[in-house]
This record gives sequence, C-alpha cells and structure tokens, in this order.
Amino acid sequence: MSLEHLKQSLYEAPIVKKGDYDYVIHPITDGVPYITPELLKEVSDEMMKHIKKCGKFDRIVTIEAMGIPLASALSLDTGIPFTIIRKREYGLPGEVSVEQVTGYSKSKMYINGLKKGDTVILVDDVLSTGGTLKAVLYVLKEMGVVVKGVFIGIYKGNCKEEIAKIYGVPITTIVDIDIVGGKVIIK
Repeated sequence: MSLEHLKQSLYEAPIVKKGDYDYVIHPITDGVPYITPELLKEVSDEMMKHIKKCGKFDRIVTIEAMGIPLASALSLDTGIPFTIIRKREYGLPGEVSVEQVTGYSKSKMYINGLKKGDTVILVDDVLSTGGTLKAVLYVLKEMGVVVKGVFIGIYKGNCKEEIAKIYGVPITTIVDIDIVGGKVIIK
C-alpha cells in the first residue's frame, strides 16, 4: 500500500481553522483544487481491496457531496448501484431524515431508495468527529438496513473504534492523519 498520490496531496493540503477545528482542504474531501484521476483511482482501488472482504451486498451508500466521486468509481468497478444520502428533502414516499452534527456544522440529510433488509456498504471521504457517520448508522439501523462495512478515504480523529463497537460495523480507513503544528502527519 504505497498511496503516493494520496500521501503527497495530503502533505501539500492547506489547513484552515473553523473555530478550534483544524480543517484540511484536500481534493478527496473537498474537491479543491481538483481531483486527479490518478488520486481517485488510487483511493478507490485501495478501498476495493478491503470491500472484497465484505462478501455480497446490494448497494453502495454514500453521503453528499464528497463521497460521490468515490462511490461512482466503486460502482463502476463493482457493477453495483449506489445511493446518495442527500442534503435536500424531496418528500418522496419512504424518505427518512437524518440529523447531522459535525465538528463545525449541523444540518439535515435525507435517505431515499433504501428499505428494510437491504444489504449495503457505506463509503465516504473523511471521518473526523464522527457526527455524520453516527447519525447515518443510527438511522440505517432503525430502518433495518444491514451495513456490512464502512470505508473511509481519510481518517482524522479518534472515534473509529467507538463507532464500530456501538454499531457493530467494521470501519476501514485508507489513510489516518493528524494535524501537528499546522501540518498533516500521516500515522
């Protein structure tokens, strides 16, 4: 697992403060300045190595917006469709809302197209405070959706083990980082 494109882009990523929160501005997590095909392929290929160990699942689920490029690449690789948990309410039959609280914001998201008994994997760009992931896993469990695994591109936090234990779902991260002295450190 060399992940040279990902590592180099993380070292070059600007960091801005959002209150006390160190926010890393990166192509995979923000689309800034742009996502190269090489970087996207490198991250999605690494995810695929782990996803193959999950067994059979019906759907890839991601969260708007930056999980979409990863879910798209994985959908093309697996031939499995993906569902996007959206930030917009549509009012469709069966739509379920999710309260999202992160380290720097609070909002609602909406799930359409999933039902009890669906077997899914969850893919997202970043895990830091865990607010979004906890909310989504809680609602999916309440819906009766079976989550076989969670796959995250970049992990910046200390909540992964706790969330995995609470929801009984394995969480795989591609690269784990920390911010020290205003710089990205790869663990």
